[in-house]
Amino acid sequence: MELTTIQIIGYLASIIIALSMTMNSIVKFRWINLVGATTMSTYGFIFGAIPVGILNAFIVSVDIYYLIKIYSKKESFEILEVRPENKYLIRFLEFHNSDIQKHFPGFSYMPALNTTSFFIMRDLLVAGVFLAHKEDENTLRVGLDYVIPKYRDFKNGKYIYFRLKNRFIQSGIKKIVADGNSKTYSLYLRKQGFRETREGFFEKDIV
Repeated sequence: MELTTIQIIGYLASIIIALSMTMNSIVKFRWINLVGATTMSTYGFIFGAIPVGILNAFIVSVDIYYLIKIYSKKESFEILEVRPENKYLIRFLEFHNSDIQKHFPGFSYMPALNTTSFFIMRDLLVAGVFLAHKEDENTLRVGLDYVIPKYRDFKNGKYIYFRLKNRFIQSGIKKIVADGNSKTYSLYLRKQGFRETREGFFEKDIV
């Protein structure tokens, strides 16, 4: 059976909406669901299925409302420094290890290597962890910059690499380097102003 253009739009909308349900990040869910609901609403009105069109138009408005709320929300950011052997830090890394390995394949925690260890707090809730060490007097190498799924909106990175910039400078850091060994992390680094100097290797000058 040959599908019409309208039927293809309907199937495509269903696939996009189903895909949105698999997202861990609430931001990704809202954006993908918005696209799916917009497509399904268009399909409903074109096909003459008015209830489908109206329902999905309502879902579109809900998605837009929450996206505006997410991006305009004023959150309190701060860091909580911890020692490399901190038990909560070690348990946090163990608990999130399977997800960490997806974005930082091969990551293995080496407390002795750490010189910078802190949790990123958003409204006093742990949103992620940042681990790094001085490669030389002026260079900080990132070992792990992990954000839990619900907070993956790039705000953590902006806080670390822009709002904490002076903190790094005061400790003598002029450059931050990181290995982008996954597509998601490489994208994240580019969003934070890093440049890829060679394949999989990123740098950011902070002075």
